[in-house]
Amino acid sequence: MTFITIGINYTTAPVAIRERLAFPLEVLQLALQDLVSIKEINEAAILSTCNRTEFYCITQSDNQNLLIDWIAQNKQIAIQDLTPYLYCHKDKATIRHIFRVACGLDSMILGEPQILGQMKTAYQSACDAGTVGKLLGKLFQHTFNSAKKVRTDTEIGSSPVSVAFAAVQLAQQIFDKLSEQTALLIGAGETIELAARHLNQQGVGRIIIANRTFEKAHTLAAQFNGYAISLAEIPNHLAEADIVISSTGSQLPILGKGSVESALKKRKRKPIFMVDLAVPRDIESEVEQLDDVYLYTVDDLQHTIEQNMNSRRQAAEQAEEIIDTQVDYFLTWLRAQGAQKLIKDYRTQAEMFRDNELQKALMSLGNGTSAEIALQRLAHTLTNKLIHTPSTQIRVAAENERHDLLAAALEIFQLNPA
Repeated sequence: MTFITIGINYTTAPVAIRERLAFPLEVLQLALQDLVSIKEINEAAILSTCNRTEFYCITQSDNQNLLIDWIAQNKQIAIQDLTPYLYCHKDKATIRHIFRVACGLDSMILGEPQILGQMKTAYQSACDAGTVGKLLGKLFQHTFNSAKKVRTDTEIGSSPVSVAFAAVQLAQQIFDKLSEQTALLIGAGETIELAARHLNQQGVGRIIIANRTFEKAHTLAAQFNGYAISLAEIPNHLAEADIVISSTGSQLPILGKGSVESALKKRKRKPIFMVDLAVPRDIESEVEQLDDVYLYTVDDLQHTIEQNMNSRRQAAEQAEEIIDTQVDYFLTWLRAQGAQKLIKDYRTQAEMFRDNELQKALMSLGNGTSAEIALQRLAHTLTNKLIHTPSTQIRVAAENERHDLLAAALEIFQLNPA
Protein backbone atom coordinates (compact mmCIF):
# COMPACT_ATOMS: atom_id res chain seq x y z
CA MET A 1 0.00 0.00 0.00
CA THR A 2 1.14 3.54 -0.77
CA PHE A 3 0.15 6.84 0.85
CA ILE A 4 -0.22 9.46 -1.88
CA THR A 5 -1.00 13.17 -1.69
CA ILE A 6 -1.59 15.28 -4.79
CA GLY A 7 -2.57 18.91 -4.53
CA ILE A 8 -2.33 22.57 -5.38
CA ASN A 9 -2.10 25.54 -3.05
CA TYR A 10 -1.66 29.30 -2.99
CA THR A 11 2.08 28.97 -3.70
CA THR A 12 1.77 26.68 -6.74
CA ALA A 13 -1.40 27.81 -8.49
CA PRO A 14 -3.19 31.13 -9.16
CA VAL A 15 -6.73 31.60 -7.92
CA ALA A 16 -8.11 30.90 -11.42
CA ILE A 17 -6.75 27.34 -11.22
CA ARG A 18 -7.62 26.87 -7.53
CA GLU A 19 -11.22 27.81 -8.32
CA ARG A 20 -11.45 25.13 -10.99
CA LEU A 21 -10.20 22.42 -8.62
CA ALA A 22 -12.47 23.35 -5.73
CA PHE A 23 -14.89 20.73 -4.35
CA PRO A 24 -17.92 22.29 -2.62
CA LEU A 25 -19.43 20.20 0.18
CA GLU A 26 -22.52 19.38 -1.88
CA VAL A 27 -20.47 17.49 -4.50
CA LEU A 28 -17.76 16.11 -2.24
CA GLN A 29 -19.41 12.82 -1.28
CA LEU A 30 -20.15 11.76 -4.84
CA ALA A 31 -16.65 12.80 -5.94
CA LEU A 32 -15.04 10.70 -3.19
CA GLN A 33 -17.13 7.66 -4.02
CA ASP A 34 -16.27 8.03 -7.68
CA LEU A 35 -12.58 8.33 -6.79
CA VAL A 36 -12.46 5.08 -4.80
CA SER A 37 -14.28 3.29 -7.61
CA ILE A 38 -10.87 3.25 -9.32
CA LYS A 39 -9.56 -0.26 -8.73
CA GLU A 40 -6.15 0.73 -7.36
CA ILE A 41 -7.45 3.41 -4.96
CA ASN A 42 -8.61 1.92 -1.66
CA GLU A 43 -9.20 4.98 0.52
CA ALA A 44 -9.54 8.70 -0.17
CA ALA A 45 -10.24 12.11 1.36
CA ILE A 46 -10.31 15.57 -0.23
CA LEU A 47 -9.40 18.83 1.51
CA SER A 48 -10.77 21.83 -0.38
CA THR A 49 -10.32 25.43 0.84
CA CYS A 50 -9.86 28.80 -0.83
CA ASN A 51 -6.09 28.35 -0.61
CA ARG A 52 -5.65 24.66 -1.43
CA THR A 53 -7.19 21.46 -2.76
CA GLU A 54 -5.47 18.23 -1.72
CA PHE A 55 -6.24 14.57 -2.32
CA TYR A 56 -5.14 12.04 0.31
CA CYS A 57 -5.27 8.46 -0.96
CA ILE A 58 -4.25 4.92 -0.03
CA THR A 59 -3.38 3.12 -3.25
CA GLN A 60 -2.27 -0.37 -4.22
CA SER A 61 0.65 1.03 -6.22
CA ASP A 62 2.60 4.27 -6.39
CA ASN A 63 1.09 5.19 -9.77
CA GLN A 64 0.15 8.82 -9.18
CA ASN A 65 -1.03 9.23 -12.78
CA LEU A 66 -4.24 7.36 -11.96
CA LEU A 67 -5.17 10.11 -9.53
CA ILE A 68 -4.05 12.93 -11.81
CA ASP A 69 -6.09 11.48 -14.70
CA TRP A 70 -9.16 11.31 -12.45
CA ILE A 71 -8.74 14.94 -11.32
CA ALA A 72 -8.38 16.14 -14.90
CA GLN A 73 -11.43 14.17 -16.01
CA ASN A 74 -13.58 15.16 -13.04
CA LYS A 75 -12.80 18.85 -13.44
CA GLN A 76 -12.61 18.73 -17.25
CA ILE A 77 -9.12 20.21 -17.35
CA ALA A 78 -6.51 19.15 -19.86
CA ILE A 79 -3.70 17.29 -18.09
CA GLN A 80 -1.05 19.54 -19.62
CA ASP A 81 -2.90 22.56 -18.18
CA LEU A 82 -3.06 20.95 -14.74
CA THR A 83 0.25 19.23 -14.04
CA PRO A 84 2.46 22.39 -13.88
CA TYR A 85 0.61 23.41 -10.71
CA LEU A 86 0.54 20.06 -8.92
CA TYR A 87 2.75 18.69 -6.16
CA CYS A 88 2.91 15.06 -5.14
CA HIS A 89 4.03 13.37 -1.91
CA LYS A 90 4.29 9.66 -1.15
CA ASP A 91 4.47 7.60 2.04
CA LYS A 92 6.67 9.37 4.62
CA ALA A 93 6.52 12.67 2.70
CA THR A 94 2.70 12.43 2.66
CA ILE A 95 2.58 11.85 6.40
CA ARG A 96 4.86 14.81 7.09
CA HIS A 97 2.91 17.04 4.68
CA ILE A 98 -0.52 16.38 6.20
CA PHE A 99 0.89 16.97 9.71
CA ARG A 100 2.40 20.31 8.60
CA VAL A 101 -0.81 21.41 6.88
CA ALA A 102 -2.92 20.65 9.97
CA CYS A 103 -0.52 22.62 12.18
CA GLY A 104 -0.69 25.70 9.94
CA LEU A 105 2.96 25.41 8.94
CA ASP A 106 2.02 25.34 5.24
CA SER A 107 -0.54 28.16 5.45
CA MET A 108 -0.43 31.63 3.96
CA ILE A 109 -0.56 32.98 7.54
CA LEU A 110 1.90 30.90 9.52
CA GLY A 111 0.21 28.95 12.30
CA GLU A 112 -3.36 29.97 11.44
CA PRO A 113 -5.83 27.68 13.25
CA GLN A 114 -8.69 27.55 10.73
CA ILE A 115 -7.02 24.87 8.60
CA LEU A 116 -7.33 22.27 11.36
CA GLY A 117 -11.10 22.71 11.44
CA GLN A 118 -11.21 22.50 7.65
CA MET A 119 -9.21 19.28 7.76
CA LYS A 120 -11.60 17.81 10.34
CA THR A 121 -14.48 18.68 8.01
CA ALA A 122 -12.68 16.92 5.13
CA TYR A 123 -12.18 13.83 7.29
CA GLN A 124 -15.83 13.78 8.37
CA SER A 125 -16.99 14.17 4.76
CA ALA A 126 -14.84 11.20 3.74
CA CYS A 127 -16.22 9.15 6.64
CA ASP A 128 -19.77 10.02 5.57
CA ALA A 129 -18.92 8.98 2.02
CA GLY A 130 -17.49 5.67 3.28
CA THR A 131 -14.08 6.27 1.70
CA VAL A 132 -11.96 6.18 4.87
CA GLY A 133 -10.57 2.86 6.05
CA LYS A 134 -8.13 1.75 8.72
CA LEU A 135 -4.98 3.36 7.32
CA LEU A 136 -6.34 6.77 6.30
CA GLY A 137 -8.48 6.89 9.43
CA LYS A 138 -5.45 6.30 11.63
CA LEU A 139 -3.46 8.91 9.69
CA PHE A 140 -6.13 11.57 10.25
CA GLN A 141 -6.47 10.77 13.95
CA HIS A 142 -2.71 10.97 14.38
CA THR A 143 -2.74 14.22 12.41
CA PHE A 144 -5.29 15.78 14.75
CA ASN A 145 -3.36 14.62 17.81
CA SER A 146 -0.12 16.03 16.39
CA ALA A 147 -1.73 19.39 15.66
CA LYS A 148 -3.13 19.51 19.19
CA LYS A 149 0.32 18.77 20.60
CA VAL A 150 1.88 21.56 18.53
CA ARG A 151 -0.80 24.00 19.73
CA THR A 152 -0.29 22.91 23.34
CA ASP A 153 3.50 22.71 23.41
CA THR A 154 4.39 25.78 21.31
CA GLU A 155 3.28 29.42 21.03
CA ILE A 156 2.55 29.18 17.31
CA GLY A 157 -1.07 30.27 17.58
CA SER A 158 -0.93 32.63 20.53
CA SER A 159 0.16 35.85 18.80
CA PRO A 160 -2.06 37.69 16.28
CA VAL A 161 -0.55 38.25 12.85
CA SER A 162 -3.32 40.16 11.07
CA VAL A 163 -4.14 43.79 11.74
CA ALA A 164 -7.80 42.92 12.34
CA PHE A 165 -6.94 40.24 14.89
CA ALA A 166 -4.35 42.49 16.53
CA ALA A 167 -6.92 45.28 16.84
CA VAL A 168 -9.44 42.97 18.52
CA GLN A 169 -6.83 41.54 20.87
CA LEU A 170 -5.84 45.08 21.85
CA ALA A 171 -9.50 45.85 22.57
CA GLN A 172 -9.61 42.80 24.84
CA GLN A 173 -6.67 44.20 26.79
CA ILE A 174 -8.37 47.58 27.25
CA PHE A 175 -11.87 46.35 28.14
CA ASP A 176 -12.44 43.72 30.82
CA LYS A 177 -15.58 42.39 29.15
CA LEU A 178 -16.23 42.79 25.42
CA SER A 179 -19.73 41.46 26.06
CA GLU A 180 -20.59 44.87 27.54
CA GLN A 181 -19.13 46.90 24.66
CA THR A 182 -20.49 48.22 21.36
CA ALA A 183 -18.23 48.16 18.32
CA LEU A 184 -18.61 50.52 15.36
CA LEU A 185 -16.88 49.14 12.26
CA ILE A 186 -16.45 51.56 9.36
CA GLY A 187 -16.12 49.92 5.93
CA ALA A 188 -17.27 46.57 4.56
CA GLY A 189 -14.15 45.09 3.02
CA GLU A 190 -12.12 42.03 3.96
CA THR A 191 -10.34 43.66 6.91
CA ILE A 192 -13.57 44.88 8.50
CA GLU A 193 -15.25 41.54 7.88
CA LEU A 194 -12.33 39.82 9.63
CA ALA A 195 -12.54 42.27 12.54
CA ALA A 196 -16.29 41.65 12.82
CA ARG A 197 -15.70 37.92 12.83
CA HIS A 198 -13.06 38.14 15.57
CA LEU A 199 -15.23 40.47 17.67
CA ASN A 200 -18.21 38.18 17.29
CA GLN A 201 -16.14 35.16 18.30
CA GLN A 202 -14.96 37.02 21.40
CA GLY A 203 -18.56 37.76 22.38
CA VAL A 204 -18.73 41.52 21.78
CA GLY A 205 -22.03 42.97 22.96
CA ARG A 206 -23.13 44.76 19.78
CA ILE A 207 -21.79 45.45 16.29
CA ILE A 208 -22.65 48.44 14.10
CA ILE A 209 -21.43 48.41 10.47
CA ALA A 210 -21.13 51.72 8.62
CA ASN A 211 -20.39 51.85 4.92
CA ARG A 212 -20.78 54.16 1.95
CA THR A 213 -22.98 51.53 0.29
CA PHE A 214 -25.73 50.67 2.78
CA GLU A 215 -26.53 47.33 1.10
CA LYS A 216 -22.97 46.08 1.70
CA ALA A 217 -23.15 47.22 5.31
CA HIS A 218 -26.44 45.42 5.76
CA THR A 219 -25.17 42.18 4.17
CA LEU A 220 -22.12 42.13 6.45
CA ALA A 221 -24.02 43.14 9.59
CA ALA A 222 -26.57 40.38 9.02
CA GLN A 223 -23.83 37.76 9.39
CA PHE A 224 -23.15 38.87 12.96
CA ASN A 225 -26.59 40.02 14.14
CA GLY A 226 -25.34 43.57 13.73
CA TYR A 227 -26.91 46.88 12.77
CA ALA A 228 -26.15 48.63 9.45
CA ILE A 229 -25.89 52.39 8.89
CA SER A 230 -24.59 54.67 6.15
CA LEU A 231 -21.48 56.83 6.60
CA ALA A 232 -23.69 59.88 6.91
CA GLU A 233 -25.33 58.40 10.00
CA ILE A 234 -22.07 57.90 11.92
CA PRO A 235 -22.38 61.16 13.95
CA ASN A 236 -25.74 59.93 15.27
CA HIS A 237 -24.27 56.63 16.51
CA LEU A 238 -20.66 57.46 17.38
CA ALA A 239 -21.50 58.11 21.03
CA GLU A 240 -22.78 54.52 21.32
CA ALA A 241 -19.41 53.09 20.31
CA ASP A 242 -16.84 51.90 22.85
CA ILE A 243 -14.72 50.44 20.03
CA VAL A 244 -14.24 52.03 16.60
CA ILE A 245 -12.33 50.17 13.87
CA SER A 246 -12.12 51.81 10.46
CA SER A 247 -10.80 50.57 7.12
CA THR A 248 -12.15 52.25 4.00
CA GLY A 249 -10.71 53.36 0.68
CA SER A 250 -11.67 56.97 1.24
CA GLN A 251 -9.15 59.64 0.23
CA LEU A 252 -10.47 61.99 2.94
CA PRO A 253 -10.96 61.36 6.68
CA ILE A 254 -14.26 59.83 7.74
CA LEU A 255 -14.00 60.99 11.36
CA GLY A 256 -12.76 64.42 12.42
CA LYS A 257 -11.74 65.79 15.78
CA GLY A 258 -14.99 67.72 16.17
CA SER A 259 -17.33 64.77 15.69
CA VAL A 260 -15.33 62.60 18.11
CA GLU A 261 -15.27 65.42 20.69
CA SER A 262 -19.07 65.73 20.43
CA ALA A 263 -19.44 61.97 20.94
CA LEU A 264 -17.23 62.08 24.05
CA LYS A 265 -19.43 64.79 25.59
CA LYS A 266 -22.50 62.61 25.02
CA ARG A 267 -20.63 59.71 26.58
CA LYS A 268 -19.76 61.89 29.60
CA ARG A 269 -16.05 61.33 28.97
CA LYS A 270 -16.39 57.55 28.86
CA PRO A 271 -13.31 56.43 26.83
CA ILE A 272 -13.36 55.31 23.20
CA PHE A 273 -10.86 52.85 21.77
CA MET A 274 -10.19 53.65 18.10
CA VAL A 275 -8.14 51.78 15.47
CA ASP A 276 -7.52 53.34 12.06
CA LEU A 277 -6.45 50.59 9.65
CA ALA A 278 -6.85 52.72 6.52
CA VAL A 279 -4.18 54.27 4.30
CA PRO A 280 -4.82 57.20 3.77
CA ARG A 281 -6.19 57.60 7.30
CA ASP A 282 -9.91 57.47 8.03
CA ILE A 283 -9.54 59.24 11.38
CA GLU A 284 -7.88 62.66 11.64
CA SER A 285 -4.59 62.47 13.50
CA GLU A 286 -5.73 65.37 15.76
CA VAL A 287 -8.23 62.98 17.37
CA GLU A 288 -5.30 61.49 19.27
CA GLN A 289 -4.98 64.78 21.19
CA LEU A 290 -8.36 64.27 22.85
CA ASP A 291 -8.53 62.98 26.37
CA ASP A 292 -10.36 59.66 26.78
CA VAL A 293 -9.49 58.53 23.24
CA TYR A 294 -7.07 55.67 22.63
CA LEU A 295 -6.19 55.94 18.92
CA TYR A 296 -3.99 53.40 17.14
CA THR A 297 -2.96 53.35 13.48
CA VAL A 298 -1.94 50.49 11.23
CA ASP A 299 1.72 51.43 11.85
CA ASP A 300 1.23 51.01 15.61
CA LEU A 301 -0.11 47.52 15.07
CA GLN A 302 2.42 46.58 12.40
CA HIS A 303 5.29 46.55 14.86
CA THR A 304 3.33 44.22 17.12
CA ILE A 305 2.47 41.98 14.18
CA GLU A 306 6.12 41.74 13.10
CA GLN A 307 7.14 40.79 16.63
CA ASN A 308 4.39 38.20 16.68
CA MET A 309 5.49 36.81 13.32
CA ASN A 310 9.00 36.37 14.68
CA SER A 311 7.52 34.59 17.68
CA ARG A 312 5.54 32.31 15.37
CA ARG A 313 8.63 31.54 13.28
CA GLN A 314 10.48 30.46 16.40
CA ALA A 315 7.48 28.37 17.45
CA ALA A 316 7.37 26.84 13.96
CA GLU A 317 10.90 25.52 14.45
CA GLN A 318 9.73 23.79 17.62
CA ALA A 319 6.68 22.51 15.76
CA GLU A 320 8.86 20.94 13.06
CA GLU A 321 10.72 18.99 15.76
CA ILE A 322 7.43 17.76 17.21
CA ILE A 323 6.29 16.73 13.74
CA ASP A 324 9.53 14.79 13.16
CA THR A 325 8.79 12.77 16.30
CA GLN A 326 5.13 12.26 15.42
CA VAL A 327 6.02 11.08 11.90
CA ASP A 328 8.34 8.47 13.42
CA TYR A 329 5.58 7.34 15.79
CA PHE A 330 3.16 6.88 12.91
CA LEU A 331 5.72 5.03 10.79
CA THR A 332 6.37 2.70 13.74
CA TRP A 333 2.65 1.95 13.94
CA LEU A 334 2.54 1.45 10.17
CA ARG A 335 5.44 -1.02 10.21
CA ALA A 336 3.71 -2.93 12.99
CA GLN A 337 0.65 -3.26 10.74
CA GLY A 338 2.88 -4.76 8.05
CA ALA A 339 4.04 -7.40 10.54
CA GLN A 340 0.48 -8.39 11.42
CA LYS A 341 0.01 -10.44 8.27
CA LEU A 342 3.37 -12.17 8.82
CA ILE A 343 2.40 -13.05 12.39
CA LYS A 344 -1.01 -14.26 11.26
CA ASP A 345 0.44 -16.43 8.50
CA TYR A 346 3.04 -17.92 10.88
CA ARG A 347 0.37 -18.67 13.47
CA THR A 348 -1.89 -20.25 10.83
CA GLN A 349 0.96 -22.52 9.71
CA ALA A 350 1.71 -23.58 13.31
CA GLU A 351 -1.97 -24.29 13.98
CA MET A 352 -2.13 -26.41 10.81
CA PHE A 353 0.85 -28.49 12.02
CA ARG A 354 -0.82 -28.85 15.40
CA ASP A 355 -4.18 -29.95 14.00
CA ASN A 356 -2.58 -32.49 11.64
CA GLU A 357 -0.46 -34.07 14.35
CA LEU A 358 -3.33 -34.03 16.83
CA GLN A 359 -5.52 -35.87 14.32
CA LYS A 360 -2.80 -38.50 13.86
CA ALA A 361 -2.43 -38.89 17.62
CA LEU A 362 -6.18 -39.39 18.06
CA MET A 363 -6.23 -42.02 15.29
CA SER A 364 -3.25 -43.76 16.94
CA LEU A 365 -5.09 -43.84 20.25
CA GLY A 366 -8.12 -45.26 18.49
CA ASN A 367 -5.99 -48.05 17.06
CA GLY A 368 -4.87 -49.12 20.55
CA THR A 369 -1.58 -47.22 20.93
CA SER A 370 -0.92 -46.25 24.54
CA ALA A 371 -1.49 -42.64 25.51
CA GLU A 372 2.13 -42.22 26.59
CA ILE A 373 3.53 -43.34 23.22
CA ALA A 374 0.93 -41.32 21.31
CA LEU A 375 1.80 -38.15 23.26
CA GLN A 376 5.55 -38.71 22.80
CA ARG A 377 5.09 -39.07 19.06
CA LEU A 378 2.87 -35.98 18.95
CA ALA A 379 5.42 -33.87 20.84
CA HIS A 380 8.38 -35.15 18.82
CA THR A 381 6.75 -34.77 15.41
CA LEU A 382 5.21 -31.38 16.16
CA THR A 383 8.53 -30.05 17.47
CA ASN A 384 10.36 -31.27 14.35
CA LYS A 385 7.83 -29.67 12.02
CA LEU A 386 7.90 -26.33 13.87
CA ILE A 387 11.71 -26.05 13.90
CA HIS A 388 12.49 -27.68 10.54
CA THR A 389 12.15 -24.62 8.29
CA PRO A 390 13.83 -22.13 10.68
CA SER A 391 16.71 -24.61 11.24
CA THR A 392 17.20 -25.09 7.51
CA GLN A 393 17.19 -21.34 6.85
CA ILE A 394 19.68 -20.68 9.67
CA ARG A 395 22.02 -23.34 8.25
CA VAL A 396 21.78 -21.80 4.75
CA ALA A 397 22.39 -18.32 6.23
CA ALA A 398 25.53 -19.57 7.94
CA GLU A 399 26.80 -21.21 4.74
CA ASN A 400 26.24 -17.94 2.85
CA GLU A 401 27.76 -15.85 5.65
CA ARG A 402 24.50 -13.97 6.18
CA HIS A 403 25.44 -12.66 9.58
CA ASP A 404 22.49 -10.26 9.55
CA LEU A 405 20.04 -13.18 9.38
CA LEU A 406 21.92 -15.07 12.10
CA ALA A 407 21.78 -12.00 14.36
CA ALA A 408 18.07 -11.60 13.60
CA ALA A 409 17.47 -15.28 14.51
CA LEU A 410 19.18 -14.80 17.85
CA GLU A 411 16.94 -11.82 18.58
CA ILE A 412 13.70 -13.38 17.31
CA PHE A 413 14.19 -16.68 19.18
CA GLN A 414 15.70 -14.93 22.24
CA LEU A 415 18.80 -17.13 22.20
CA ASN A 416 22.17 -16.40 23.81
CA PRO A 417 25.08 -16.58 21.31
CA ALA A 418 27.55 -19.38 21.99
